[in-house]
Amino acid sequence: MTGGTSTKNLGFGMMRLPVRSGPTDFDYDQLNRMVDAFLDAGYTYFDTSFVYHDGKSEEATRKALVERHPRESFTVATKFPTFLELPEEKIDPTFQSQLDNLGVDYIDYYLLHNIQNVYYDGYDGQGGVVKTTNLFDHAKRWKAEGKIRHLGISFHSSAKLLDRVLTEHPEIEFVQIALNPIDWDSELVQAGPCYEVIRKHGRKVVIMEAVKGGGLAKLPAEAEAVLKALHPDWSIASWAVRFSLEKEDVIAVLSGMSTLEQVLDNTKTADEARPFTEEERAALAEAMRLYRESAPIRQSEIDAYKGVMYHGVPVSAILQAYSICQIQPDPGFSDDNNYLKNAIAEAEHVDFRKGLEPQTVIATDGTDITELVGKAVAWLTENSF
Repeated sequence: MTGGTSTKNLGFGMMRLPVRSGPTDFDYDQLNRMVDAFLDAGYTYFDTSFVYHDGKSEEATRKALVERHPRESFTVATKFPTFLELPEEKIDPTFQSQLDNLGVDYIDYYLLHNIQNVYYDGYDGQGGVVKTTNLFDHAKRWKAEGKIRHLGISFHSSAKLLDRVLTEHPEIEFVQIALNPIDWDSELVQAGPCYEVIRKHGRKVVIMEAVKGGGLAKLPAEAEAVLKALHPDWSIASWAVRFSLEKEDVIAVLSGMSTLEQVLDNTKTADEARPFTEEERAALAEAMRLYRESAPIRQSEIDAYKGVMYHGVPVSAILQAYSICQIQPDPGFSDDNNYLKNAIAEAEHVDFRKGLEPQTVIATDGTDITELVGKAVAWLTENSF
């Protein structure tokens, strides 16, 4: 499936649903209208998870979608909570509970959630690697039993690891990755290289964080002016959505929508989507440059630290991830938070959540930046998920 030509590959992310008094008190009047509008526009892909909305998103998906629309009118995706590291005897019951939560006999697109170094490989703390999960075997069996139509993974780590996972698991049909104009060339998120690895292996792509958790829906005034000068009628968020929609081999571009207005804007954007012109591409690149320069540590400052390492990870990557998180709507839940522990695990075969040896960091100009790097590492560690 190719993006950018009205292929109906927009997906509804069921992780930021409208609520009243708390994360599980869903506003079903609004949610039902949102689901109906999405389907009426010709879009069918709904993405949920065992853990979204404190474990109640699957149930909300059942009530707003499954119980109100014919099964053949939609496709539903959900994910096994790999990161909970459940004991063997709880794996099958957890999967069955997901079928029950959703009220379906089969799941169209099933993912092992959040594959990354510290969950794909276990680390013994002494430089050794110990495999810790046989979830792929379970998932292959569920598919053979007809309970899964398509098997995939959601992924939060390096292109290097992704290449290995796809080589070791030919049963994986698609990969869900964070991809947007900022993460595309992020040193830690590596959206561009991960996308190319998926395509090299001939697998399909599902794109999450297309608007970076809402962070690309509003930009600094100077950056917005660059985009509005070309298309005053386009929403700022639509630029990021269009960036993802034009990519090749995409099953769905997910947007975690919270209001009916967002559904209408996203479906309109997807209906009208076409590949960017060179002028539009240049405008988006300039807007993203201005966005990075608005962060607490400007990208132009970070570039001066190229080549300096901290526990095997580029300092520029650490500071870039930390700084961009600080200008997100919810800094503690930005997708960048998930990558540092994996980069260190990949470099040194240790789980950084168990602590790291202190390390002095000296910039190329001789400046001691240990305190700055330590602050960034501490924050990313605390907000890792």
